[in-house]
Amino acid sequence: MDNNWRKTACILCSINCGIEVAVDGRRITRIRGDKAHPSSQGYTCEKAQRLDYYQNGRHRLTTPLRRRADGTFQPIDWDTAIREVAASLVKIRDTHGGDKIFYYGGGGQGNHLGGAYARATRAALGSIYTSNALAQEKTGEFWVDGQLYGRPRCHTTGDFEHAEVAVFVGKNPWQSHGFPRARVVLKEVAADPARTLIVIDPRRTETAELADYHLQVRPGGDAWCLSAMLGVLVQEDLIDRAFLAEHASNGEPLFEALRGIPIADYCARAGVPEEQVRAVARRIAGAASVSMFEDLGIQQAPHSTLNSYLEKLIYLLTGNFAKRGAMNIHTGMASLGGGGKARTSPVTGQRIITGLIPCNAIPDEILTDHPNRFQAMIVESTNPVHSLADSQRMRAALDALECVVVIDVALTETARHAHYVLPASSQFEKWEATFFNLEFPENVFHLRAPLFDPLPDTLAEPEIHSRLVRAIGGLRPEDLAPLHAAAAQGRAAYGATFMQMVGERPDLAGMVSVILYETLGPTLGPGRAAAALLWGAAHTCAMSFPESVRRAGFTGEGFEPGERLFEAILNSRSGVTFTIDEYEDTWKRLATRDGRVNLAVPELLAELARLAAEQPARDPRFPFVLTAGERRSSTANTVLRNPASRGKEAAGALRISPADAESLGVTAGARVRVTTKRGAAETVVEITDRMQSGHVSLPNGQGLVYPGDDGHEAVHGVAPNELTASDHRDWLAGTPWHKHVPARVEAVAAAISD
Repeated sequence: MDNNWRKTACILCSINCGIEVAVDGRRITRIRGDKAHPSSQGYTCEKAQRLDYYQNGRHRLTTPLRRRADGTFQPIDWDTAIREVAASLVKIRDTHGGDKIFYYGGGGQGNHLGGAYARATRAALGSIYTSNALAQEKTGEFWVDGQLYGRPRCHTTGDFEHAEVAVFVGKNPWQSHGFPRARVVLKEVAADPARTLIVIDPRRTETAELADYHLQVRPGGDAWCLSAMLGVLVQEDLIDRAFLAEHASNGEPLFEALRGIPIADYCARAGVPEEQVRAVARRIAGAASVSMFEDLGIQQAPHSTLNSYLEKLIYLLTGNFAKRGAMNIHTGMASLGGGGKARTSPVTGQRIITGLIPCNAIPDEILTDHPNRFQAMIVESTNPVHSLADSQRMRAALDALECVVVIDVALTETARHAHYVLPASSQFEKWEATFFNLEFPENVFHLRAPLFDPLPDTLAEPEIHSRLVRAIGGLRPEDLAPLHAAAAQGRAAYGATFMQMVGERPDLAGMVSVILYETLGPTLGPGRAAAALLWGAAHTCAMSFPESVRRAGFTGEGFEPGERLFEAILNSRSGVTFTIDEYEDTWKRLATRDGRVNLAVPELLAELARLAAEQPARDPRFPFVLTAGERRSSTANTVLRNPASRGKEAAGALRISPADAESLGVTAGARVRVTTKRGAAETVVEITDRMQSGHVSLPNGQGLVYPGDDGHEAVHGVAPNELTASDHRDWLAGTPWHKHVPARVEAVAAAISD
């Protein structure tokens, strides 16, 4: 291989395909899939070709910034920044309590390693409340997992490569992926006459075009469609009674509810033909194996938590659990949740799931005179002003705080409201990894080495947090002296001393990441200290999933499997298969008291019953349904701030149906005004028969500030969350309804002034 080719990973979606990049100086000039990567196996999509826009854009920050009284920023040195940030946060902790310091973020689609070090800063401050993007996407699903399987981290994944039937609900894996080698697998399923591809989606997506069945539901009609499918399964006696008798509990309340589903009526409400729904249910029931994937299309829409429950019931009632080609509970290298023991948010009492406060509730926890309101916020590698609902209210919330600290590579829309901005090195300038390790039966972890030296005056997050913990006073030199001495004797001695110290000093447990960084890190080789955290993760994984780790080749006694796994992670540039599962392992991971799946979830059965009286309706003032944030071939995530990265779709057009274009009197490229109860924006039109009449969509990743050639900053495209409302959310999990925003669309010439 040419010496200019280096191994790394794509950071533009959760799959993080292994890639090889050719570099010229500090530029990424060519990209190809890494055939040695055990998960992606040389696969990559066209989006990875845009990574140099992230690495070398004009957005990069190269010095810490302090906000002046007039709102402008003053460059400061790192020593000043760390000292002042620590002092500001300690003052708030000592005045109001550490629990008033809220943490949001922890990494994007590829930089989780740095976020893991933030836990040490939080521990030093006594900060206990946190959130991240999962709380506006997956927490409803996680809560359902907890009800069915015993705990929210009993997360299931599909075995699509071996599935006879693949079902995607509110998911377009052709563009958003979601599992390895997505396009290859989709083509294989679609081309095999013995296999079936089913899509439930309001849009005729690229995946839907490949499908054998496309249930093109009316926007917001998913709950009625899924309920009707379940009604068919029960009323036609298509359920797997033997599986349920052996492995499930509390089925009768559910079966009673499903026996009463008026299938024809619910199909009509969902906008799908009854015979098509019956055919799909029968195909699923008759298959040897079924894998399903639910995603934001139903998780960010009405009935989102109920939708997750109904989707999971389809595969459970047909026995597609804990077997080849079906749904299984996977291993993990580390948790993606926030941890902590708090069950509700401190001001509004919102349900906290996997340690995360619902994103839509964050402004409510700040914009109040409640004594428990948040007083400060640390935001890391995320941009909540842009990515969370109701950008106007999020800006107001940040401006109401005593101290906002942002750690990021760019002066993001959120950073512009910070008191201090700490510039991070890019994902390709530091050791980095992702904890999106969700595969079964083989699960892969990939530690990426830096491709470039950091930009001058930027720091990797582990170093930032190490300095903050020291400045806060969380660690003293004498605390770590025994570990420094043990590390010099090798990792066996270090491990024994480390375990003893953690047992004897519970006050240090929250700062383990920085402790490892400062004591074990220097022994790993030049620049590798950030990987020290993975030593603990590898050993935890080996203890949590011993048989699966051994099947992956990491054998031995005591600490040996964990040590061998860590060595492989540290030294493999293409990633490591860290667990290999057998299908019956899923039963061992079930966490219910009786070891059986619990089918009845009272809160959601009550919501299911309420569907009968609920009629889909449109507000005549807002006759359209707007999908605010559609994934397209031109979009990935907001680390690509340069509009040039989006090519021909740089404008981010509003997609509408031909019928709607005709009724509005607009042609392709015409300008329209989109109005919601929260705001309005102008954009251009793209006319496509992929959209139903009455359904329009805007892409994600737009509406970002980026400087032009002359240095003048401009906003490019429409920021979807200028149009969304924070109170438009699921009643149980608080997840937003980004995919179902009531809207009005008018030709600009005829727009009514609001």
